[in-house]
Amino acid sequence: MKTVHALIASIIFLIFSSITKSTYGQEQVMTYEEYIRFAVAAKEEIDVFLNENSWAQFDPDVGYILGNFAPHDGWDNSKTISTVRKDGARTSFTYTERPCRINTYGNSFTQCHQVNDAETWQEYLAGHLGEPVRNFGIGGFGVNQAYRRMLREEGTENAAEYMMLYIWGDDHIRTLLRCRYALTKQWRITQDKKEGVGTMFHGNFWPNIEMNMKTGLLEEHESRIRTPEKLYQMTDPEWMWENLKDDMALQMYLYKQGKIADIDLGEMKKLAGYLDTEFNPDAENLPTEIGKLLNSYAYAATRYILQRTREFSDENNKKLMVVLFDPYGAMQQLLKGEPRIDQEIVDFLEKGDFNYFDMNLVHVEDYKNFNLSIEEYYKRYFVGHYNPHGNHFFAYSIKPRVVEWLDPKPFTYQVGDTESIDFNGYLEGVDEIGK
Repeated sequence: MKTVHALIASIIFLIFSSITKSTYGQEQVMTYEEYIRFAVAAKEEIDVFLNENSWAQFDPDVGYILGNFAPHDGWDNSKTISTVRKDGARTSFTYTERPCRINTYGNSFTQCHQVNDAETWQEYLAGHLGEPVRNFGIGGFGVNQAYRRMLREEGTENAAEYMMLYIWGDDHIRTLLRCRYALTKQWRITQDKKEGVGTMFHGNFWPNIEMNMKTGLLEEHESRIRTPEKLYQMTDPEWMWENLKDDMALQMYLYKQGKIADIDLGEMKKLAGYLDTEFNPDAENLPTEIGKLLNSYAYAATRYILQRTREFSDENNKKLMVVLFDPYGAMQQLLKGEPRIDQEIVDFLEKGDFNYFDMNLVHVEDYKNFNLSIEEYYKRYFVGHYNPHGNHFFAYSIKPRVVEWLDPKPFTYQVGDTESIDFNGYLEGVDEIGK
């Protein structure tokens, strides 16, 4: 049954979706305030999220982490088994009795959404190296949220010497958002019909990075919802508006997508000044111009986080590898011979002498081996996210860099007398090999 708030939101949506055509021949869109009040959560969604098995589960520090669920979203129209261990990592099986040296952090391509637990690139890589690779990825995360997850996990018994920070597509923008829920409203409506109401709920409030519009400095902000009980505030249009009305990045994103009609150009010019980037408030295509400014804002935040991540790594005697992959942005552009959208991040990594791995370039070289259209090539590896074959390809593409990175080398790459190998730890539950 719909709550009163949800019913009101639906009525508002119907009213504004039926407005007459504008002078540009398109339907008029909502104001930012109207959209936020429309895009509130339903109580039933949150009930399921907090009390039943679902794809994600509430987390006070980073908003949410992986849960236990089997979405109907896999290869050959299959369900995918996606489960989480008690320590918050995605369930793994390969050599888990051995010491773990590598922790991976990031988004859905880190989590390996749309494949089973045993089909992740971490599991394929672990199988080849002879040692476990932990998976702390979760769909929807931005760079900042993955970084915050890293800070927490590396302060526990899960701490590892080697850390991977995986950056995908619009992770840069997600970093800036206080709450991503409003951007995925229509997607969730589809998922509710397909998987069940609330089972794919995520994108709730989390820690983010924002520009202080008085000082021109980027600041780290904590989540505005830190307890499960307060999550129900997301069903209240008034509360949502009060807490999102000055979320500049969210407003810019919605305006870029053509979902709202209003934007404060004075604030946009001020932001461009702080970022030292060009902005034309009189541009013929203002949504595109706002999108460019939003990217500049997001990339500035990513540079900030990358610097903080390296500082954390150096201070704690850890090794860091940054992974770049943007299959529906930079990769497509490179395949078409066009400039890549994230070039300034690549330049920053190069100039800063970061250890990074660019999977976009691997695919560009791999594509040369086939006589396929770009669309046909994608079908080999993707079902939206990587299919199992794609994760296998990624694992063996990054494998040489990982082997070079690790010291001492993985067991499978050590030079020595194979007859004197100690198999303790490879046989689960067995301390010594029977004679």
